[in-house]
This record gives sequence, C-alpha cells and structure tokens, in this order.
Amino acid sequence: MKKSPAPQPVNLLDVARAAGVSRATASLVVRGSPLIAPPTRERVLEAMKQLGYIYNRGAANLRQSRTHTIGLVLSNIANPFFSELTAGVDDVNDANDVVCFIANSVESPERQARQIQRLREHNVDGVIICPAIGSNDTLLEDLQRLSLPYVQVLRHVPYGSGDYVAADYASGIEKAVRHLVETGRQKIMFVGGMSVHSAAVARLDGFHRAMALHQLPDDMVVAGKWGNTYDEVELDRLLLGSNPPDSAICYNDIMALALMSHLQRRGYTLGDDFAVIGMDDLPQAAAAYPPLTTIATNPRMIGQAAATLLQKRLEAPDRPTERIILPANLVIRASSETRTS
Repeated sequence: MKKSPAPQPVNLLDVARAAGVSRATASLVVRGSPLIAPPTRERVLEAMKQLGYIYNRGAANLRQSRTHTIGLVLSNIANPFFSELTAGVDDVNDANDVVCFIANSVESPERQARQIQRLREHNVDGVIICPAIGSNDTLLEDLQRLSLPYVQVLRHVPYGSGDYVAADYASGIEKAVRHLVETGRQKIMFVGGMSVHSAAVARLDGFHRAMALHQLPDDMVVAGKWGNTYDEVELDRLLLGSNPPDSAICYNDIMALALMSHLQRRGYTLGDDFAVIGMDDLPQAAAAYPPLTTIATNPRMIGQAAATLLQKRLEAPDRPTERIILPANLVIRASSETRTS
C-alpha cells in the first residue's frame, strides 16, 4: 500500500493568492511594514492563519544580519526584583519584535562567562547584563572580543565604560534618612552593608553621606551577604546595647521584611518602637504587616530603559555612551510613620 504524499508546506505565494494580493504585498505584511493599509494587512493575516503559514524568521534574519534576539544575564534569578526588571525588558522587546534568552549567573563570574559565550553562539544581537559579584574588566573585554553590544544594568564593572542603567540609590537613601529625622528618629542603622559590587557601595556611601548631612553618627552598620541575609549577632548586639538604634534602613525589601520579623519576635511594635525602611518597593512590601516603607527603585522602568538603550546601540553602534540613572522615591507606609519628636 502506497503512502500518501506528505503535504507541501504553505508558502507566501499561497497566502498572497488566498488574500487576493501580490506576493510582494504579503511579504511586506509579514515583515511588519507600515506601508500596508490596515484592511489589506488584516486580510493577509487571516489568510496566514487559515492556511497555517509559518514565517521563516531565521531566513529573514540571515538576510538582515540581525537575529532580533538578545540575552539577559541576571545575577540571581531567584530574587523577585529581577522578575520586575525582566517584565520591563519584555515590554520593550515585544514592541520591537525581539525575543530574549535569559541566563542566570548565580553570582559566579565563571558561570557568567560561559553564559555569555553560549549566547554568542546563539548569535544574539546584544546583551543586557547585571554583572556577577567579582566581575572585573575581563567581563567587558570578553564582550568586546565577542563583538557583543551590551548594556550594564543595576551594577557596573569597576573602571568600566559602556551603556549603563540603574536607580539613584544614594538620593533614595537620603530621602529615607530625612523622613526618619522628621519623625523624630536620631539613631539610624543601616542593615546590609556590603562592598561586593557597585550597587552595594552606592547604597552604603549614600547612607554615610546622608547621615553626615544631618550631623548624625553613622557607625551603626550591620553587615549583609549577597543572599539577602544579614549578621543577626551584630544586630542583636546593637539592639541590646546602651545606645540602641530606633530605626533602620535596609539594603533591600527582602532584608527589611526579615528584620521586621526579627524585631516583632522580640516584642517591638513597628512604627512606634522602631521604624524600618526597605528598598525596591517589591509587591511584598505593601502586603507586609505593617506595610513596609520603602525606597522605590522601579525595576520595571530600569528594564524598559535598558532594553531601549540596547536597541539604540544596535541601531547606531558608534553613538556616544549613555548612562541613565532613574530617580528613587520614598514610599511611606506604616512601618515608619507613627513616632514624632
């Protein structure tokens, strides 16, 4: 018994005939050309749907020398902050018909290097990267060696150049210190002090500068670790000391929420006895009890800005380097509101 011949794949000429247009017109529709009138576009798209036509984007990309794919290399994909940032990148990618490959360095420069090499092997047009802890100028040298346009996001490699997008961490912390002073707090500690990357340094430096601006001591700093934990032994030493803190600004919301639980287990009433401020304004902050005051760093906007900047770099490779620092605003909630001087 003879097998039935395999069905022939639908081609663009079939679509054009079904829609009653020329092949050239059908081609303009699949390439997203603005030259086609909406009724014609809809007719062609409907014909594609009915016939099951699949656009061969790979062949088109070869003709254009662009793949319309990018890499997004994150330092810790488990952190909910990066979900918001990724959503912002996707907003811009969707509008520009771009697909994103996501890689997770898990704060390992070695794994990061492997991920970048693999992304290059997949011929991505460029990458957005949050450098892993321990990254150095070798990272930028590798990107340049691979001829891979890039945008650094949230962190930047020491002494590195290139496009960069982040939040104004220092100004956000200054707003937080001012708020605490205005509500009668004078003994402010910083929870999560680290010098492991540029964003951590910017936060800690911002705390020291803000405290100096208000002529307050800045020696109450509790060390943090990259896994969003802090030194509980040092924290308790300060809380039980002769001159205990009355408030805390934390490296991020995750540390702040952990600190709130720590304080509540020890009988503190948040807001009255002790004020807590986080950073990032993750959805969990508003849902906490009491709701957490936080410095909003707008990760979705950072992702949008980074993806837009990468597309600009791809369109104009020789354009001047651009560094975008987005404002960080204080969102006041119950965890810091009630005490007055």
